Amino acid sequence: MNNIDLKKARAVTGAEAVANAMRQIEPHVVAAYPITPQTPIVEYFAKFVSDGVVRTEMIPVESEHSAMSAVVGAAATGARAMTATSANGLALMHEVVYIAASSRLPIVMPVVNRALSGPINIHCDHSDAMAERDSGWVQFYAESNQEAYDLTILSLKLAEDESVRLPVMVSLDGFILSHGVEPVEFLPDEVVKEFIGEPKMIYPLLDTEHPVTYGPLDLYDYYFEHKRQQVEAMENAKKVFPKVAEEFYKVSGRKYDFVEPYKLDDAEYVMVALGSTNSTIKYVVDWMREEGFKVGALKVWMFRPFPKAQIQKYLNGRKGVVVLDRSASFGAEAPLYEAVKSALYNVAIRPQMGSYVYGLGGRDILPEHIRKAFEDALSGNLIADEQRYLGLRE
Repeated sequence: MNNIDLKKARAVTGAEAVANAMRQIEPHVVAAYPITPQTPIVEYFAKFVSDGVVRTEMIPVESEHSAMSAVVGAAATGARAMTATSANGLALMHEVVYIAASSRLPIVMPVVNRALSGPINIHCDHSDAMAERDSGWVQFYAESNQEAYDLTILSLKLAEDESVRLPVMVSLDGFILSHGVEPVEFLPDEVVKEFIGEPKMIYPLLDTEHPVTYGPLDLYDYYFEHKRQQVEAMENAKKVFPKVAEEFYKVSGRKYDFVEPYKLDDAEYVMVALGSTNSTIKYVVDWMREEGFKVGALKVWMFRPFPKAQIQKYLNGRKGVVVLDRSASFGAEAPLYEAVKSALYNVAIRPQMGSYVYGLGGRDILPEHIRKAFEDALSGNLIADEQRYLGLRE
């Protein structure tokens, strides 16, 4: 867990925290379209632009598809470009999200997680980001406003590494984090500027001495090879991220990794989850530890590329593993559960596994729900092929 100096911290929403990370990055171009609950991020940042705090070219566009198209064009010229979105906005970007990744453009995009329609719902679940999990973007999930701020800065450094050059999504739970107020310790502006460094322009579109083409027709002659290069870039992201995280630790004192173990040294039963729910899980772990139960938690920070080796390291040999998903995969296993289950296929001692879907459309996840899932594991009542639900009305 990353502790912060409360004397230096400010009480801010997750949206304000992310907007301040963007202010410190000072991208050349931000193009965005408002959608609840992402809107405050761009509102805060637009005020920085209008007040002359940043020199960013702010482009209000007519849709999220246009927003991603604009930042793709800007990034192709060699500019630092960012946007932000949620839910149906991300879905409307879908076509261009793939184009950004396949063009190897280091765009950073905060995604304020919200249920993907229909029916229309403006509250949190992870169906929006999960719909893009195979788009070629690196994906992070934040537990807190502090993590949302830190990961936005970290992501730019990772995205711009010459061996990676991939876009990155930083997911933060809608309303829970985006509109919830927490203490956040901001780094000094000059520290952030030094950490991210100057932008590295690789094959810029406006270099007329060395002309290049972006977005050409790419048939079976080379398409396969280009997809293979994206696979390699994702593997490189795994290699580069620990170095970037170590550099960030040196300037911030806050450690990041692919995953975060919580009270796992002697844990027999472990719960795995993404995002803000990890705070509630840790509370339940502490509660049950006081009663003598050997339980623990494993938070997944990086969902893409999936940290298979770290999942195996921490979960091999446990008696039971409970995976919580804030999204459903219709006709298949829930996405985080499916990935964890696959990663554990080859471990020496496979744990019993249980899949629990919770919180769709913003439904509250209570400590009692999490305890019930742990108790299923403790009683040996986990069935690998049965998907269960927490907080669902009977």
